[in-house]
Amino acid sequence: MSDEAKWTTPEVDTEVATPARMYDYYLGGKDNFAADREAAEKVLKNMPKVRAFARANRAFLGRAVRGIAAEGVSQFLDVGIGLPGPGGTVASALAARPDARIVGVDNDPIVLAHARARPVDAGIGAATIVKGDLRDPAAILADPQVRGVLDFEQPIGVLLIAVLHFVSDDEDPYGIVSTLMDAVPAGSFLALTHVTGDFDQERLAVSAKAYEKSTAKLTVRSAKETAAFFDGLDLLDPGVVLLPRWRPDGPVPRDADDIWMYGALGRKK
Repeated sequence: MSDEAKWTTPEVDTEVATPARMYDYYLGGKDNFAADREAAEKVLKNMPKVRAFARANRAFLGRAVRGIAAEGVSQFLDVGIGLPGPGGTVASALAARPDARIVGVDNDPIVLAHARARPVDAGIGAATIVKGDLRDPAAILADPQVRGVLDFEQPIGVLLIAVLHFVSDDEDPYGIVSTLMDAVPAGSFLALTHVTGDFDQERLAVSAKAYEKSTAKLTVRSAKETAAFFDGLDLLDPGVVLLPRWRPDGPVPRDADDIWMYGALGRKK
């Protein structure tokens, strides 16, 4: 049985690309299908740096999770968690806090298939993956599995990594973020990353067309629009910056300004 066949379940439509599987392909993963690779290659043809975007996004995730854990937070809610892999939320959180409680939410059936194939008992040091859609934050917050793992009386690190640019303006992205952050107590954190059109709107518009036949279209936003997601929160230094410039572990890479994704971290007062 091929690797693709092993992950083909009745819920998985292999003929339609999904952002999670395209992202897996950018990172060199194997949990993707021909439709995902075809769509991803269209993006790469127009923007060869997209693989670097994905790597920078994954690196930011690790730094943000470590930063949140260093503040004493041991709970994480990652909406749009995607497929597992090195440097992902689960690995990063458990490395920083072996007692971490992690809930991942996704609407891609293959992400859920992975979770069913690799179950982890709920409890201390556990990762629970549940079905949900960022566009319906109230349903996520009401999910008994989410409530069973996370204590909403204690601070939570809310992670929206490379997912808000798949929420269009008419789907109220700012209201979605507000709903999530209103549900967590003071001392909680919001970490997010977002594709921007601040540097080459024309090229990004061409790449966005590759997502039009996927399960989610791409909407790019400016630095100002990205910063607005943190309204009411304390935006931590260095603010909204290109991913390689956000608290780098070493020297800022030479191609930092070619990574057209912003990242930031904010604390709820």
